[in-house]
Amino acid sequence: MYPQVKEWETITPYFEKRNIHFYVNRCGFQIFEFFNKHHHPENAPGTEKDDDSEMFRFRKIIS
Repeated sequence: MYPQVKEWETITPYFEKRNIHFYVNRCGFQIFEFFNKHHHPENAPGTEKDDDSEMFRFRKIIS
């Protein structure tokens, strides 16, 4: 549907185990990065610098 796209990326919270299962096991994404209070995402939507939430960043390369 989008032939110009070479890479998909998304972020989901650590506690959303169904999302993690879906992205990794069903869609073929790989966990690329883990965000926590020591490693904060820059410019991630819905996050604050002092936020203790944990999130995964997923990436899928389209070949």
